[in-house]
Amino acid sequence: FQVNAKKFAVDPVTEVNGVKQLAREAIAAGFYNIDVDTSTLVDLSKPTLNEQQRTNYEQGVELALTVRGLQPKGVNISIGGEIGEVGTENSTVEELVTYMDGFNATLAKRSPGTEGLSKISVQSGTTHGGVVLADGSIADVKIDFDTLARLSKIAREKYGLAGAVQHGASTLPDTAFHNFPRTETAEIHLATNFQTMLFDNIPDALRKEIYEWLNVNAKDERKPTDTDEQFIYKTRKKAIGPFKKRFWDLPADVKARLAKDYDEKFTFLFTQLAVVNTRETVDRFVKPVEQHKPQPHPDLAVVEAAPDDADLSD
Repeated sequence: FQVNAKKFAVDPVTEVNGVKQLAREAIAAGFYNIDVDTSTLVDLSKPTLNEQQRTNYEQGVELALTVRGLQPKGVNISIGGEIGEVGTENSTVEELVTYMDGFNATLAKRSPGTEGLSKISVQSGTTHGGVVLADGSIADVKIDFDTLARLSKIAREKYGLAGAVQHGASTLPDTAFHNFPRTETAEIHLATNFQTMLFDNIPDALRKEIYEWLNVNAKDERKPTDTDEQFIYKTRKKAIGPFKKRFWDLPADVKARLAKDYDEKFTFLFTQLAVVNTRETVDRFVKPVEQHKPQPHPDLAVVEAAPDDADLSD
């Protein structure tokens, strides 16, 4: 959940409250893995690393305390921080140490004994969803795996975290994924590619209808320099909610083809990421808390939806 730096500069309370509302919405829906991204607030014009990172870690603590206050009984939500906005310069060990020391000291002062972060997102060469070229294809990405390994090691050994998180991994070439276990990366984000597979498999008529809907309902998000392909790629996620029933009602043969493609992709990823044959380890350390929620229904909405923000990168 990302803070908009421009809106924060104008009205910090309102902007942070909007992100808090996102957390309320997610937790009410049973989502217990939340990355608090205040890295947009890093100010590189400041003379010292601590001054550059101060607003980042102070607002990170503010949001983390909100999440901790909302977590259900028996549930320990996994909260991630972020030290460098994805798509900018690669993160350094010094930045990680400055952020974590500042975060932990601020948290201890404001709420002694409260558990902090479990992971830390860093910048190592990617962007959220990839860089879209004019023809709709995705630019080649080169990840600095040495940076990732170095930051993961510091995060684990000095701060007891799971390690570093890699954003924007879904657009990487298949040959890159085996490097994540080698560098002991704690988590990688892969959603964009699964979304691409969905849109690649739906009938042409439905895809055309969705794109026409975006041209009307997401037109305010179009930049003057965007080609049609760039605009569609960046906004098509906005159609998943409004067209959810249409996706559920896809013909059986389309669903079967999509399921086969997903199965192959997950098998590949689970193998490359060394997830295979880890069930015993997972069962030993992960003890899920049983949760019961009513069947979704419009009359049972318990949390107001947070406002959308087209300016954010995620």
